[in-house]
Amino acid sequence: MKNFTITITETTNNKILKFETNHFLIRNSSKEFNNIDEAKNSPLAQQLFHLPFVKKVYISSNFIAIERYDIVNWNDVQDDVAKQIEDYLNNGGIAVKEDNDQKIPVTVYAESTPNPAVMKFVSNKKIALQAAEFKNIDDAKHSLLARTLFHFPFVKEVFIDENYVSITKYDIAEWNDITIELREFIKSHIEEGKEIISEQHKTPNSLSQEDTKKINNNSLDPISKQIVDILDEYIKPAVQSDGGNIMFQSFDEDTKKVAVVLQGACNGCPSSTFTLKNGIETMLKDMLNDDKITVEAING
Repeated sequence: MKNFTITITETTNNKILKFETNHFLIRNSSKEFNNIDEAKNSPLAQQLFHLPFVKKVYISSNFIAIERYDIVNWNDVQDDVAKQIEDYLNNGGIAVKEDNDQKIPVTVYAESTPNPAVMKFVSNKKIALQAAEFKNIDDAKHSLLARTLFHFPFVKEVFIDENYVSITKYDIAEWNDITIELREFIKSHIEEGKEIISEQHKTPNSLSQEDTKKINNNSLDPISKQIVDILDEYIKPAVQSDGGNIMFQSFDEDTKKVAVVLQGACNGCPSSTFTLKNGIETMLKDMLNDDKITVEAING
């Protein structure tokens, strides 16, 4: 059975709070319920509407957003609501009753990356809650999508993140000859609701958002926490837009060396290691006010 945990996240609207989960709740669509009658296909939303301050419930892939009435403040009730949702899901409760035979309308487009050996295939649907890199078919035993992609003889490596798949090819094929085939294959796989990454998949280089937060909060020294925050806020979005990922690995307080892991399109890119290393070094030196910091970029 899945072990659900809930993370409370504020939104720009102080009446609306998000309760994020570490597992998918719904895959085929997002649902919005304005009252208990509209929620007949969502046992979870029905239960939430029994709370007198719940005005509207929105259920998406991995979160429940709740809009409240003014009779309460979120600070007074949010922990109780989070526990109620967590207990409900961990007792086998259903978020939304879905039609498993219904095809998911999906758009997938191909996007080139700075690495000529890597193409990024972007979906308009969230396909994963954690980033994961697969070097070969043995690595992909818990990812049906990655495993089937390795059946193409020209697929060398597969990297899957929140809404895209980055594929590294062998030199035997040119992107002009294989891009459409790969795009249609990925699109069909998602539309048919097939597994992307199994809940069983867990490696040091594919930590869930929940695990990452625990590591950051519990086991890192203050400087390492600052480095992680800088990477997440300033570096990672740009790297992900190019079909890759960057992960903090370690910080040596004595040598001032920061080690980061490059994945996806950044892994093996002719220019990314040098460019990222120097870019990160400059930013960390400036933001941490320490000219002795150096960065070691490791290919995942």
